[in-house]
Formats: sequence, structure tokens, C-alpha cells
Amino acid sequence: MRIGFIGLGRMGSNMVRRLVREGHEVVVYNRTAEKTREIAGEGAVPSFSIAEMVTLLDRPRVAWVMVPAGDATETQIDELMEHLEPGDTIVDGGNTNFHDDVRRHSKVAEKGLRYVDAGVSGGIWGLQNGYCLMVGGERDAVEPLEPIFRSLAPADGYLHVGGPGAGHYVKMIHNGIEYGLMQAYAEGFEIMHASDYGLDLAAIANLWNQGSVVRSWLLELAARALTDDEDLGHLKGWVADSGEGRWTIQEAIDRDVPAPVITLALLTRFRSRQDDSYGAKVLAALRNEFGGHAVKTD
Repeated sequence: MRIGFIGLGRMGSNMVRRLVREGHEVVVYNRTAEKTREIAGEGAVPSFSIAEMVTLLDRPRVAWVMVPAGDATETQIDELMEHLEPGDTIVDGGNTNFHDDVRRHSKVAEKGLRYVDAGVSGGIWGLQNGYCLMVGGERDAVEPLEPIFRSLAPADGYLHVGGPGAGHYVKMIHNGIEYGLMQAYAEGFEIMHASDYGLDLAAIANLWNQGSVVRSWLLELAARALTDDEDLGHLKGWVADSGEGRWTIQEAIDRDVPAPVITLALLTRFRSRQDDSYGAKVLAALRNEFGGHAVKTD
């Protein structure tokens, strides 16, 4: 199958490599031409503008957008709409807010275009292991693309989960759960790191993956990281969030669903970005005022 692919970052470039290896013809475009030439050297078909990419695709055309969510994705979709024709399909594989999917579906439908949203999980390991794909959109838009989805995913790793926006909705909840899991692992390993037993944390992470109820791929990654440097001295404890955790919590609020673990995991990430919390200073000041408790000063 021939498909256009826009965006050759860490995820996008490996997705293209996997498709090429599976025998698909992938016409690639990236804002940086150097990256386009690099991937073309591995079997993809290069193009150096959206317009050129579209001319190299067979009708009905399929163009996969894999750029950062928000304005970057909106810009690429708007430009694609100028060149695509009725019956063509746009796939958004980024971490888009599902509300934007619903809006864009209506927008592209006005031009006779199809819109599919694909939640993609697998990170930098997807090239080797495959990508878990949570796909949303109308069935007649999704089904023709299944050869692409099945090539990208491992066995049983692709599912059409529902209508427009459903793919990114499920991916949003997936990432919210990920926040909670990661926070629980982080807290557990911090307690063990602080203990008096001199525990081998990498060995324990490996142990827990052998039949334990807390075994997981995240735990495999923890073992890998701890093997390299158990004290993680090369890292700063600054943790970003890409939006899905916030959206998950907002959806929980909108649906009156309690989600305390995911909410606290997100707030802990916020705390990690503060060099010296003003709120913590207020707590220290109050303890000192009412009880004369010890404080530390600069």
C-alpha cells in the first residue's frame, strides 16, 4: 500500500521504517529536508513539500500526520486540505485532544475528505516491538487502512475503538493510567532506595517481572535504567507532561468520575518542576510560627 507520511521525528521515522520493512511504499515529507533524505536512504520515497507528496500518492490518497499536537498538526491538516481531493483520507497519529478530532472530522468532511484519528503507543521501542494502535473514525474510512495498521502493530495490537475522536480518547485515558503507574513505581523505588538494607534495585525490578502481580513493560524499563545508574545521578528530577494527563482529569471532572491517583500523579509532576516550592516555604513558616519547629534558611 502507498501512503504519505508527514513528520519524521523519533516516533515518525521509526514508523516509516517499520512500514517500509513490511513492504509498503511510503512517501515522506519533513520540515527539515535533511531528515527526509536520511529516511529516503532507507527505502522511503522523498518529497520536499506537501504539494509534491500529494502528487506522488495514488488515488484515493492517504496522508498520515505525525507532528506535535496543536498548532503544528492543525497547520499540516489545513495545508493537506488544499491539495487533497474528495475520497482522500487524513490520519492524525499525534497526541491530539479528542475534541479537536471531532471538530476536524466535520471540517474535512465538508470537502469530501475522510479523517481518522490513531492513538499510538510504543515509543522508541515500536520499531522492534510494534505499536499499539487505538483507532477512531467512521468504519468506511478505517477499514481500507487496516493493512497499514496491522503492519505497524504487533499481533492483536490494533483495534478500531469507535467513531471520530475515539482513538485519541482511548489513548488519552491510556496515558492517564500511565501517569498513575509510573508514580507508584517511583514512590516504591524511592522508599527502597532510602532503606538501610542496601537493596539492589535493578535486581528487584527484574525479580518482580518474573511472575509478580506488578510485572510490566514499565518495570522492565525501570530495571534497565537502574542497571545503568542506580542512583540516577545523571538525571534531574524534573518531569514534563504532554497534556493527556490533564485532559484525562478534565474528562473525569466533566463525567463526575473520581480519579484521585491520576490527579495526584499529575500534580506531583508539577511539583517536580519547582526548584524551591513557595508552598513548602509557607508550610515551614507556619510550623515555626505555631510550634517553634526548626526551619532551614539560605
